[in-house]
Amino acid sequence: MVKRAILTEYSLCAAVCQAMTCCKTMSQSIAAFWEFTRGLATVCAEVGTIGMIDCLSSPGGVRQILVHPGCRLLYYGQNYLIYPSAFPPESRTEAPTPDMYGLHYEGVELKTEDGVLLRCYLLTQRKEVVRRYALQILVNDEMSDDEFAATRPTILMFHGNGGNLGQRIPLARMFYNEMRCNVFMLSYRGYGDSEGRPSESGLCIDAQTALDYILAHANLRGTPIILYGQSLGGAVAIHLASRNPSKIHALILENTFTSFPQVIPHATPIPSPLTILCHQKWDSASKLPLIPRETPILMLSGERDEVVPPQHMTELWEIASRRQGIKVDSRDGNGGAPVGSGEPNGEPNSEVGNARSRFVKLPDGYHNNTFMQMDYWHAVKEFVASLCS
Repeated sequence: MVKRAILTEYSLCAAVCQAMTCCKTMSQSIAAFWEFTRGLATVCAEVGTIGMIDCLSSPGGVRQILVHPGCRLLYYGQNYLIYPSAFPPESRTEAPTPDMYGLHYEGVELKTEDGVLLRCYLLTQRKEVVRRYALQILVNDEMSDDEFAATRPTILMFHGNGGNLGQRIPLARMFYNEMRCNVFMLSYRGYGDSEGRPSESGLCIDAQTALDYILAHANLRGTPIILYGQSLGGAVAIHLASRNPSKIHALILENTFTSFPQVIPHATPIPSPLTILCHQKWDSASKLPLIPRETPILMLSGERDEVVPPQHMTELWEIASRRQGIKVDSRDGNGGAPVGSGEPNGEPNSEVGNARSRFVKLPDGYHNNTFMQMDYWHAVKEFVASLCS
């Protein structure tokens, strides 16, 4: 059972330490899974590369490649590698619930347009402060809890490709207690207690279903909606914002990628030519320009990310800036702003996202622990506060 942290002036440290304890097993299991994946992918790649060049240069190249058993395994079985929903072990059978962390919540069941049942969590704000040192907000005594929730932003959370939504509750609690936001935690199809099997098209439907639920909710439909996505979740957030440009207030993106085929050669030993077999595209680089220039974006990049090279985040920041017609200094990836050491960096550009967009580099952040860096939550809190001002 996770110990409850008292939110003092060192509350961020306490909460992050708790998240580290909670996520340690998950990170170790994901690391073990990736070792297994790399081994399997190596075998497939070695088999698949036999005659691959000849196949690519011949008529019907892709179909010829699929003759090779290793390539067939990579093509038809890639969803099991990309969406390891059963890792860490018991992720499909045991999903922690917010009440285990002292949080009031509602279990929400959503039915997608293609008939898949999703089991999610909703945390709506209350006037009563749930932690002694939570963010203090002056509230009219006559205001109800529902009326108060309607005055606060709503965070729509998209997690990465491993584990389940329950393992991200410490992160949701940061938004709920420290920033007094409503939080909707989406459980993708095939993850946690949700039904179905994960795929790019399926997760996009899931995200839209969650957004539609918020937009129809009696207390949340008028609140500013902020998308929060980690890794794969960042790609889900970018897709959703690009399809709903007038409904999304802001985005917070952590360690995500330009497109999945572009990250494959770095995350696995699969040769670059074989990325032609990847049908899960997640092409964020082409979708990001569709997000309105007025939409603020906070990008958080772990500089030691060993899964998604930090250059992906830098490229996404440049794309986000170019949608404004702004010249970006790619030497530091911060729109020309100086890069500090250990402090949130990348001062807001006056023309990006109404002067609220930022690109923050976390020097000691790896793929699975960037959110554990202290400057991470300082940057997030400042960003959310700027949206409420």
